[in-house]
Amino acid sequence: MLRFLTGEELGLYPRLRDTMFSDRATQFRKRLGWAVDVDNRGWERDDYDGLNPTYVIWQTPDGRHGGSMRFLPTLGRTMVNEHFSSLAGGRRFAHPKVWECTRFCLAENMPATTSAALMLGGAQLGVGLGLARAVGVFDARMIRIYRLLGWQPTVLGTEGQGADAISLGLWEFSEEVRRKMARKAGISPEVAQLWFDRAFGDRKDLPAAG
Repeated sequence: MLRFLTGEELGLYPRLRDTMFSDRATQFRKRLGWAVDVDNRGWERDDYDGLNPTYVIWQTPDGRHGGSMRFLPTLGRTMVNEHFSSLAGGRRFAHPKVWECTRFCLAENMPATTSAALMLGGAQLGVGLGLARAVGVFDARMIRIYRLLGWQPTVLGTEGQGADAISLGLWEFSEEVRRKMARKAGISPEVAQLWFDRAFGDRKDLPAAG
């Protein structure tokens, strides 16, 4: 199932939290070789996890992390503004209806539909909060995933070549996209909406969301 959790709420689901940060270490440091910090618990966390982001998480039936993404409003601190401004030609993103998406992570040995479920979660979050776009940096391996799912970003800038290339993109949120991702994931749009409503309730007016 999809979980929509703020950083402050992660502690309510310790197994989900622990396996998410552990899976991030496995993917980003071990598999991809990124220069990320891993603590003595084997977790990959950075400064932005301390800013109370919103996480979209695919939770497996045993309560473990299957995949996740991290969202932050661009009116606050973001990776794209602080570390990847060169990809945007110096442009700064700061708009209440544009949120940053980072740390797309999949646990090992998850089925291919997990990527689609995560993208559905991102689309549901955007539509549910009335956002217009997501902005994020992605590497070359993600291009194939976006193409297969049929939700490709508008590329604003790229650095590097081949497998080492990184790009900055904008994804448009819409009800059409939400329903397309639901079909790809094999999850009804109504169920995705129910998961979102259960998570947010009266919290749809989060700061910087509207």
